[in-house]
Amino acid sequence: MTQPIFMVGARGAGKTTVGSALAKALGYKFVDTDLYLLRTSGLSVADIVDREGWAGFRRRETETLKAISSPLTVVATGGGVVLSAENRDFMRQTGTVIYLRSPASTLANRLEDAPMEDQRPTLTGKPITEEMMQVLNEREALYQQAAHHVVDGTQDPAQVVNAIMEALALPMAR
Repeated sequence: MTQPIFMVGARGAGKTTVGSALAKALGYKFVDTDLYLLRTSGLSVADIVDREGWAGFRRRETETLKAISSPLTVVATGGGVVLSAENRDFMRQTGTVIYLRSPASTLANRLEDAPMEDQRPTLTGKPITEEMMQVLNEREALYQQAAHHVVDGTQDPAQVVNAIMEALALPMAR
């Protein structure tokens, strides 16, 4: 399998952590769409949203997704990448989509343990647990629709990588 592997899920799902570990296990390149956007534009997600609104950020996110999708690459996407039907279709047709699924409480705990203030502005202005519940309610069907495989994201990263390798019918990581 050489096509790109796309990691989707909400903020805090482990897309970057698990994605980079998966890339290492497979000998693939790893790219995080948010970090790529930051490097190429010099702007954080918060900066882009301040300047261009969410619509401007989503447009840039789609351009980035298409620009970095290449064979032998694991791509950690932003949590809202699935909001665009164009992105969902592109990922499904171009590669394999893995949904790292975790309950809102797990996501909220991770975000509280490792806050990255400049990475993503709050979507709702609500406390993090409420926000994650709302986000999952709004996006769960889209994550499911985009995914070729749904993997339990609540385990430690090495276990999640092994679950993905199993789902992809690849030899287990050591």
